[in-house]
Amino acid sequence: MILVIDDDLAMRVSLQLLLKQAGYPAQAVPGPAEALTAVRVAAPRLILLDMNFTAATTGADGLALLAELKALAPQVPVVLLTGWGSIGLAVAGMKAGAAEFVTKPWQNEALLQTIATTLQLQAPAETAPLPGRKALDRQFALGNIVGEDARLLAVLRQVGQVAATDASVLIEGESGTGKELIAEALHQNSHRRNAPFVKVNLGGISASLFESEMFGHRRGAFTDARADRVGRFELANGGTIFLDEIGELELASQVKLLRVLQDRTYEVLGDSRPRRLDLRVVAATNKNLAELVAQGRFREDLFYRLNLITLRLPALRERPQDVPLLARHFVAQLRATYQRPGLQMGMSAAHWLQNQPLPGNIRELKNLVERAVLTSPNDELTPADFQAQENTSPVHQPTNSPLPAPGSMTLEALEEQMIRQSVAHYQGNLSQVARALGLSRGALYRRLDKFGIPYSE
Repeated sequence: MILVIDDDLAMRVSLQLLLKQAGYPAQAVPGPAEALTAVRVAAPRLILLDMNFTAATTGADGLALLAELKALAPQVPVVLLTGWGSIGLAVAGMKAGAAEFVTKPWQNEALLQTIATTLQLQAPAETAPLPGRKALDRQFALGNIVGEDARLLAVLRQVGQVAATDASVLIEGESGTGKELIAEALHQNSHRRNAPFVKVNLGGISASLFESEMFGHRRGAFTDARADRVGRFELANGGTIFLDEIGELELASQVKLLRVLQDRTYEVLGDSRPRRLDLRVVAATNKNLAELVAQGRFREDLFYRLNLITLRLPALRERPQDVPLLARHFVAQLRATYQRPGLQMGMSAAHWLQNQPLPGNIRELKNLVERAVLTSPNDELTPADFQAQENTSPVHQPTNSPLPAPGSMTLEALEEQMIRQSVAHYQGNLSQVARALGLSRGALYRRLDKFGIPYSE
């Protein structure tokens, strides 16, 4: 049974009818006293709670009732109903223990989706022994993810548990840990697997281009809009949108993103007709979003909208026993790419790699293996093949070379050279490159595209 608490009779009747049509038995009550009585009689599966019961509309009464309900039935999830202008109140409710919040007026489909997702996440976990890697591979599509470390397996189990829901997921982890692969696994193991999976690198989108890039535009919407453009949200409709580098998104764009994620509607630039969205949101960051919220650089309401489920990927140094597995996996790929059927990773080379710090994580390991394959004349890679790179890699070349003579190089060419050297020095870790050059991620991406410098997102 779902308990609806709202002092508006029309709202109670409407919600009760919607829930019954969707197959959820429902009970509706007008205020705190009736709500507490109903919960004492029989704990519901879920509570829909309006946040205002007095003319003051401060939400204090709603927060007080939420505290009493959580004390009375802590296991029952509570979904808050609040107006768009009171999202701050909803955030306060989330901190007080609410599972989700929905703004009024809601879309019926979106509300039912939120209820279904919340109930799925609330389902009791199985008491069977935790599955190992082979059992996980039998249950889920995880073929692109290599590793058997306990920390990684814990993440993969979470992927399997939440993939079937539509819960928004925030993936945290250092650069190069494989966040995109986890996002793809969430999509491939969901009911949306046959729909689009759209990747968006928010670090490369400036605030001025955000609406056009994400929502699309009609021809003539602005000066350079010479043709219609389909936005990323429309491309992802029905499937999953992967918002990579969410921590790089500028504040001006964060509120626009929040509105879309909350209302599940958007407008194409130059077209005032609202369009509905049905998609799953997966975001990723190599930053600590909670710290950014505390610093005022990331909206708290957007943070709570994105991290219904948080997955933290371990760094490669936290799972060193997976390094040989990954190295051999890359060698197998390169064996086919470079048509060297006898290519293999020697045991001593695998152990040598296992003892390296690898601050660039899996991305750095892959680059190391590929460079060794390209430079080694032997089919079996040895530690010497990797150690030789220490003398030839741009990472170890001296950086105190003199500037070119005046007139021998343009400023633009010098800028390109410095960016190329920095990308090589940090082995493709664009976060470190941007910090070293004093650029934002967006500014760095624009320069990489301008100079045709290859990079991996």
